[in-house]
Amino acid sequence: MSSWRSLVLRLGEKCSEYGGNEDYKDQLDTCFGVVRRELLHASDDILNFLLQCAEQLPHKIPLYGTLAGLINLEDEDFVRRIVENTHDNLQVALDSGNCNRIRILMRFLTVLMCSKVLQPSSLVVLFETLLSSAATTVDEEKGNPSWQACADFYIICILSCLPWGGAELVEQVPEEIERVMVGIQAYMSIRRHVSDAGCSAFEYIDDRSQGDSEKDFLEDLWSRIQDLSSKGWKLDSVPRPHLSFEPQLVAGKSHDFGPLNCPELPDPPASVTGIAYGKQKHEAELKYPQRIRRLHIFPASKTEDLQPIDRFVVEEYLLDVLFFLNGCRKECASSMVGLPVPFRYEYLMAETIFSQILLLPQPPFKPIYYTLVIMDLCKALPGAFPAVVAGAVRALFDKIADLDMECRTRLILWFSHHLSNFQFIWPWEEWAYVLDLPKWAPQRVFVQEVLEREVRLSYWDKIKQSIESAPALEELLPPKGTANFTYNAEDGDQTERGLSSELNGMVKERSTTREIISWIEDHVLPAHGLDVTLRVVVQTLLSIGSKSFTHLITVLERYGQVIAKICPDQDKQVMLISEVSSFWKNNAQMTAITIDRMMGYRLIANVAIVRWVFSSSNVDQFHVSDRPWEILRNTVSKTFNRIVDLRKELSSLKKSVVLAAETASKAQADLEDAQSKLTLTLVDGEPVLAENSAKMRRLKSNAEKAKGEEVSTRESLEAKEALLARAVDEIEALILFLYKSFSNVLAEPLRDTDGSLRQSGEADEMAVDHEDTSTMELDKEGGRSQQSHSNGDRTVNGYNVGEKEQWCLSTLGYVKAFTRQYASEIWPLVEKLDAEVLTEDVHHLFRKAVYCGLRRPDDS
Repeated sequence: MSSWRSLVLRLGEKCSEYGGNEDYKDQLDTCFGVVRRELLHASDDILNFLLQCAEQLPHKIPLYGTLAGLINLEDEDFVRRIVENTHDNLQVALDSGNCNRIRILMRFLTVLMCSKVLQPSSLVVLFETLLSSAATTVDEEKGNPSWQACADFYIICILSCLPWGGAELVEQVPEEIERVMVGIQAYMSIRRHVSDAGCSAFEYIDDRSQGDSEKDFLEDLWSRIQDLSSKGWKLDSVPRPHLSFEPQLVAGKSHDFGPLNCPELPDPPASVTGIAYGKQKHEAELKYPQRIRRLHIFPASKTEDLQPIDRFVVEEYLLDVLFFLNGCRKECASSMVGLPVPFRYEYLMAETIFSQILLLPQPPFKPIYYTLVIMDLCKALPGAFPAVVAGAVRALFDKIADLDMECRTRLILWFSHHLSNFQFIWPWEEWAYVLDLPKWAPQRVFVQEVLEREVRLSYWDKIKQSIESAPALEELLPPKGTANFTYNAEDGDQTERGLSSELNGMVKERSTTREIISWIEDHVLPAHGLDVTLRVVVQTLLSIGSKSFTHLITVLERYGQVIAKICPDQDKQVMLISEVSSFWKNNAQMTAITIDRMMGYRLIANVAIVRWVFSSSNVDQFHVSDRPWEILRNTVSKTFNRIVDLRKELSSLKKSVVLAAETASKAQADLEDAQSKLTLTLVDGEPVLAENSAKMRRLKSNAEKAKGEEVSTRESLEAKEALLARAVDEIEALILFLYKSFSNVLAEPLRDTDGSLRQSGEADEMAVDHEDTSTMELDKEGGRSQQSHSNGDRTVNGYNVGEKEQWCLSTLGYVKAFTRQYASEIWPLVEKLDAEVLTEDVHHLFRKAVYCGLRRPDDS
């Protein structure tokens, strides 16, 4: 990398503000000197690279803004191009709804204003443009209030600029910025309060109205900005390197910033109904999502020295680093521990990362990314961060009964994976008391599921060894994952055992699918019936495929049609799934994998899997095991992903059709143009058209070929559209059947409740201080939960929720989780769902769970 690129990229990294011990003024002077010399022959490269750094390393924007201000003193034209490019990029970002880019570019413009590069009035005009659009959007008569998510986002963008430039704006254009603040206050008075009940990490299924009285994200940010304003816009978390260069920077020319246009929003729904409003609101929230939902895991004492605005700024830094450095693990961890703030923020960093792991409806990245980030941070800050993470786990564990069901699953998957990276070390004796709790208590289920996932990531004996400090917890370990082959036992049915042995021999001899089907139809099915035939075939083939995942795939690919022949309809497929479950009853992972593969090979219909999940034996496990839920999640996810893939392919094909049509049209035009230029010549005294036969043949061939490709692409498009239509019908049937199944199994248990459900009676506070222990370095003398003693003796009352009540809480939690995750597919079906499932006689708690998942107002 050239020296100027390296200097620009690494600017500030060794400064005291960014965790080093150098002076940022010296670094800026050095960087500016080198860049100034390179401007003559690399101005375009410098321009693009500087803008790229500002966008993708936004925690260093104050430094890049100051660098631009220094360059402005030498080359006004170059800096004018920076402003113009930023203007154009911001307009593109607004048009496409690229939220992160809009926010970062506005911060960059604010910092450019601080460095005298941009006119303050230009920034105010930008603020007023967004403010005007937001106010119009939420206006009941002129706008479309269902798109309030967009309007709120614009206001958040304005407010989030003020920590970086509020002091300068108040100093230079006090009346204009006051006008903006008054406008925001007016907006806050007419917008609707946003309830986060549907996307809160903590469950409140009963009638207690949690959160409605609390501030939503924008209301909270507005109060933090007002607090900052009352303190004279002074804060510790935003470096102000431009102040060291202010005597020079004032001599630079401040540039104007052209007008920007906010994109037109969809028209309000024609029919003013809750459903029409809800559909557009859902679309708006997908396009303009909330980037964080705070988790206050630790006691306030851990962050009490911070100003309210400092928490927001540090969260912005952390989220930006997580977003822009997601492909560079070490850079990400290095930047997260080197933020330009003069106070410790390990607790805030942990809360922010966990808020992303548990972000609903889904985090920006796959959970594995956050697992790796936490692992790298534990290694980067070995003396501090491991203990903070351990404290967060304990605090979340203490409140696990109130945690959203999807969040519980994510926490289980993260925690088991995290422990696998640190030799599975954890002070399990702290949680040994869960054995004294009922089998349905969420804390006991959590420990059980973590251990089960650990076994998947390692092996049974290793995990047993890891809990030697609490050996009684072996009771919660899953069975050793051996296959349960019916015909291993000597005392089993000898006839069936003989048939299984014969089938096993046929497979070893590489008999064809047709030969095996003939054997079944001629000798097995007539003499022994369907039950015996299915059991023999499935048990034998699964036994052959049980050695490894590869063996299983090979067996299903080679002999899947044998199973399909025996199980052509849903009733028989449910029997098939039961047989698979029986064979792998000691191995939840292989059960899920086998069913998933069978669905992939179209041996099992998704509705058949749902029917099996809601059979009585599985329903009884809903509150004590993740096994049925994992299979149901896989089934719905696979069906949903097929539609997503088809829509992507369809979109690509539509572009290909347009391109093919243009190519065919051009080829035909070239041919017709050549034909129109043919000249007349005399042949045997008769006038005929003279042509360059080789050229004409080539043009005709090109035109025919292009036309053929267009026709072929259109046919592919039609075929793909037909596949998508079938897939949409399939997921529609699946969703309706799923909710009917939920409604049916919940009807009687909910009737037996008193009309509301109560969560656990455990302590309400999440405040737990356990920094003396960690997942890697354990201090055996301290840091234990208030909930337990080292021997597992409870210091508070046991879990006091009855089994039926807990079953209802868990199942309703999953209803909400599935609804929230697949809301995009459910909203188009809401009318059918209302008519066929959410009828008047359905229990109000079931309706509430569905509405909550859709974030739909509950008028019941």
